[in-house]
Amino acid sequence: MIDVPVGLAASQAKYNGAAGRAFVAGLPARAAHFLERWELRLDGPSMHGVTALVLPVLRADGTPAVLKLQLLDEESAGEPAALRVWDGGAAVRLLVHDEATCTLLLERLDHTRRLTHLPDTREAALVVARLLARLTAVPAPEGMRRLGDIAEAMLERVPGALKLIADPAERRLVEDCAAAVREVATEPGDRLLHWDLHYDNVLQDLRDLQDLQDIQDPDGLQDGDARSVGRGPWVAIDPKPLAGDPGFDLCPALGNRFEPAEIRWRFDAMTDVMGLDRERARAWTLGRVLQNTLWDIEDGRPLEAVQLEIARRLRGAPRGA
Repeated sequence: MIDVPVGLAASQAKYNGAAGRAFVAGLPARAAHFLERWELRLDGPSMHGVTALVLPVLRADGTPAVLKLQLLDEESAGEPAALRVWDGGAAVRLLVHDEATCTLLLERLDHTRRLTHLPDTREAALVVARLLARLTAVPAPEGMRRLGDIAEAMLERVPGALKLIADPAERRLVEDCAAAVREVATEPGDRLLHWDLHYDNVLQDLRDLQDLQDIQDPDGLQDGDARSVGRGPWVAIDPKPLAGDPGFDLCPALGNRFEPAEIRWRFDAMTDVMGLDRERARAWTLGRVLQNTLWDIEDGRPLEAVQLEIARRLRGAPRGA
């Protein structure tokens, strides 16, 4: 029998309702099925995030791996396709995939060494930027969710959402975010985005660090190069991929391990490393703030202070301000 963590059951019930409860109830049988089908042995306690159960396993030849069991939805559906494109270059390597359930067998990384634990927050932001430079170097495959569609849907919801914001300053801030998105919405981009590259979604490789080549300079990457360059010690996990502009991927690194005075430094440093047009990146970062605030409004929650501060610090501010 596997252990289904209480936290996973609670988050599935909260976010997915009856479908989430049914998913959790079926996890023991689903895990047993894939352990047998893929000739796996359990090799440690269950782990989980908000949506997925992750089981450390050993393959038939003794190779460590993890079995990821998740509810198939529009966010998870693109994960295997993205991981195949990246092919273990800067993201976790996909070993086996079941299309019907979106169950994944992945290489095992060191879950005890997360980027969250790196003491230097500036270096952590640069690690994310280097990873994003490689991940977004390739075009998104056909069938991926598209940022253009997401932006259009967000802008359609803005007028109704603004009516629900009582504070005039917050309402103006959300209006400014929407205005920034309108400026770039006709050119949403076609790169393969991770969407959720916060610091807990970056782990270190299990291998000794001296055996790994860290890529410090992503300049010159061309389409397809994300798979051919050497791999560094830090590896991205858990993408919620879509096709779009790389600027839409910056916001998690600005808000995670939050330091208000560091927002502009992180933004400038990350756009430099990734070679992005700063004004377009600013607009799409404000678009990501808009996405988060719309969710808050629609769920009846107060607007998140971190997101509001990111918007305040980025709207119209010159470099280094």
